[in-house]
Amino acid sequence: MEALHPDVQEVLLSEDDIKEIVARMGKEIAHDYADKNPLLVAVLRGAVVFMADIMRAVDCPMGIDFMAVSSYGDGFKSSGVVRIVKDLDTKIEGRDVLIVEDILDSGLTLSYLIRMLENRGPASVEVAAFLVKDVPGNTPAVTPRYVGAHVPDEFIVGYGLDFAERYRNLPYIGVLKPEVYK
Repeated sequence: MEALHPDVQEVLLSEDDIKEIVARMGKEIAHDYADKNPLLVAVLRGAVVFMADIMRAVDCPMGIDFMAVSSYGDGFKSSGVVRIVKDLDTKIEGRDVLIVEDILDSGLTLSYLIRMLENRGPASVEVAAFLVKDVPGNTPAVTPRYVGAHVPDEFIVGYGLDFAERYRNLPYIGVLKPEVYK
């Protein structure tokens, strides 16, 4: 068991749990895209750790690229108003695109991103979300094709997910103590 960071209330997914999820998702993606040479697109910065692991778990030809977006909100929830900070370097016309996402909450930013990418004429645009946050009374604006795990409506950190640029390097998924972010 990993040493628990003092700011983390509990571990939801251990390092071993994460490895199992990534292996399962990698097999699903490799099966579905076996002859398609998909472009995996990670939205920086949170998804970079998952992207590094999932691309090694997908046993088929693929390309990778990165985008960075800024969404305006109150710091905890996205407003869905998105500004592209770093766009793709790869042309996606006629290409199968798989957006690799760290955590899906409201899905507003991701919904905007999908519409923007669809306007570029790809063969398909799908989403692989490592985590989906289960928010009571909220149905995300996007339904991912691949889902790693569901997590409660808590402040989640670790495995690329941060609060104020901290905790991304934790090898597990944990719940941040409320006193840290309030």
